[in-house]
Amino acid sequence: MPNFFTDNKDIVFQFENLDLEYITELTEDGYKDAGKFDYAPKDYNEAKENYRKVMEIAGDISGNIIAPLAAEVDEEGAHFEDGVVTYAKGTQEALKRLSQADLMGFTLPRKYGGLNMPMTIYTMSIEMVSRADASLMNLYGLQDIGETINKFAKDEQKDEFLPQFSDGSATGAMVLTEPDAGSDLQAVNLKAYQDEDGNWKLNGVKRFITNGSGDILLVLARSEPGTIDGRGLSMFVCYGDDTVVVRRIENKLGIHGSPTCELQFNDTPCQLIGKRKLGLIKYVMDLMNGARLGVSAQAMGISQAAYEEALSYAKAREQFGKAIIEIPAVKNLLIDMRTTLGTNRSLLYATAKSVDMRDKLIERIEHLKAEGKPAKEEMELQKKYNKIAALLTPMCKFILTESANKITYDSLQIHGGTGYMKEFSVERLARDARITNIYEGTSQLQVVAAIGGVINDLYANKFDEYESKNYNGQLADLTMHLKKIRKIYKESLSFVQEKNDETFQNAASKDLVEMYSYLITGYLLIDEAEKDDRKLHIAKRYILRSLAACKQNSEAIKLELYSDLQNVEDIVEN
Repeated sequence: MPNFFTDNKDIVFQFENLDLEYITELTEDGYKDAGKFDYAPKDYNEAKENYRKVMEIAGDISGNIIAPLAAEVDEEGAHFEDGVVTYAKGTQEALKRLSQADLMGFTLPRKYGGLNMPMTIYTMSIEMVSRADASLMNLYGLQDIGETINKFAKDEQKDEFLPQFSDGSATGAMVLTEPDAGSDLQAVNLKAYQDEDGNWKLNGVKRFITNGSGDILLVLARSEPGTIDGRGLSMFVCYGDDTVVVRRIENKLGIHGSPTCELQFNDTPCQLIGKRKLGLIKYVMDLMNGARLGVSAQAMGISQAAYEEALSYAKAREQFGKAIIEIPAVKNLLIDMRTTLGTNRSLLYATAKSVDMRDKLIERIEHLKAEGKPAKEEMELQKKYNKIAALLTPMCKFILTESANKITYDSLQIHGGTGYMKEFSVERLARDARITNIYEGTSQLQVVAAIGGVINDLYANKFDEYESKNYNGQLADLTMHLKKIRKIYKESLSFVQEKNDETFQNAASKDLVEMYSYLITGYLLIDEAEKDDRKLHIAKRYILRSLAACKQNSEAIKLELYSDLQNVEDIVEN
């Protein structure tokens, strides 16, 4: 009986070494729920044991319920008939089992029926669900909608909507994109207006909406007549009632179990969430950051599944009188895949922890202010983690989703021609992976979001701290390589800044972000290798490859590979 938690030594290692004590104390608000709810922990040890039990349950459902249904879900897909969307049978069964296990209100407070667990633990569950069926993650992973309502809505709105998410009776959708407003959400035109009684209504069309047939919809709409930018947008919540018409569902390359809808709103009754004009600049940005972390975990899960398929096939498939895993080229691919899994998982959970720290500190500050207590220390710490999360979240999505495409590509390559056939799971995984570096912001947009922290060398003090430590043996050698990477990064950054050419800097951003990710991930691996010798090989292979890649990044910049961008029309037209 497979369990996607206990069977995965690396995810168990991450769980054991997360050190969520402070985050848990913030999440539990000093463990005040201990006397109110039978299942609420009274201290950190009890909380972590609860987390472990939930991870084992999620791992069991993922391995034994969701994964065996994934191929059928992919083949059947979501149905659309007479304006009604119906999930595939396997999707319905999976959602039912997740609801029965009380896993649909993961981060929501207990008073609304939720588990009140940190985002980091929820992220770990998303990875496991995604390994089982990436398309199901697009329903299970939309719990961020409930979290957004919990953060910004009025108490009566929370009372109305949040219990429906927690008990699994309602699914949700974040309704942002329009036919003429993809990544450029400032161009949203769907109209929100108030009738003569002051009630809000929605009119217009949205497109490419994941689970747009959901029961509860968070909608970005233009509430301020005459505006043309993000300052005229507000956030609204409504039900997917008869006034919301599903015009079509998209016929997609992958993630077939998740319906992607085009919606038409016809004077749909809705409620304003939070304050007017903050829909994009505050609420959507918060929602999107959560979604990007979720997609990173989705990519991680797909990558793990693809690796498992490749490893199993390589052991079983014989060519030239031996299993193909004995062929050096195949063995090297598998080792590279395994290394990437280990390094990406380190970055993923470091990112999740930074998001937890930022969000939980915001909650603590609000509580302290409400009680008339000082919050200076918490505010300083929150500012720090706000910057860290703003860097790591887009960096993580960029790195992990690009890796998922590479790993599924290599897994299919190991399968050879058989992997191209639908009888093999890797064919589905390769299709499912392709969307991850597109939706919730393409890789190019993630680079744009991350470059500010890279240019400002946000981790400078942390890197100085690492460099001042004394390491022994192979770790000492590896830290010397990381110092070389840092030196190359600084030289490359100076070169870009001295050119004082905005176009050149934008083009070089990808190389700079990658360089910085080598440093951040490399030192995470050094920390892990100090705790567990099994991580040493992964750290060594990653850091050596990163040094080589860093030199290539630097050469691309210093050879002015991007200096011809001003002449793009002459180049592409001839």
